[in-house]
Amino acid sequence: MKIKKQQRRKKYLHHLNRRRMNKNQSSTGAVLCKVMKDEWDHKKSTLRNLKEMGLANDPNKVLKISNFKQDQLKKAKKITKQESESEEEIEKKPKIPPKFDVVHKLEKEANAPRERKFMLPKGQVEFITYLLDKYRHDYKAMSRDKKNYYQETWKQLRAKVKTFMGIPKQYAEYLKSRGLIDKEEDEDELKRQAKALVVDDSE
Repeated sequence: MKIKKQQRRKKYLHHLNRRRMNKNQSSTGAVLCKVMKDEWDHKKSTLRNLKEMGLANDPNKVLKISNFKQDQLKKAKKITKQESESEEEIEKKPKIPPKFDVVHKLEKEANAPRERKFMLPKGQVEFITYLLDKYRHDYKAMSRDKKNYYQETWKQLRAKVKTFMGIPKQYAEYLKSRGLIDKEEDEDELKRQAKALVVDDSE
């Protein structure tokens, strides 16, 4: 007796927008980098766009790790002169992509100086300022303080203080509140003065 195949009844899913789903699946995604966004062609695939800009989609294909077997084959071909001169010329002269200026723009943007946005949390700043007010730069005395709950060593505390002093905005605020620098100065001047007052205690 032949077993009757059961078929599930198809249901129309009203909550799904098929047009939007199709659009999301076919799209290459939003390009966040401004330099690439200006040169990006949405009619072309991501792979094609990157290739035209001289960028790699898969770094493993571009920066290949030398294979012993392949190296030996190349050496053997050179010895037997199976590799023609035209093939060697193609290898030596790679084609320059049409949108290669994107690479130069990206390199320039990456090398441009950026303002440090790293800030210490409020609790840590309060703890460091408390230690600085009480002990100045006596780190060994800091490590014996009753508020050093995590039993940090004097070197760990010194590193924390140095990090705090390396953030001009927070350190300038601390110096301004203690009356060590003028309150009327503008923010850039306060940062400059804070940098100048950083104590070098590398010993």
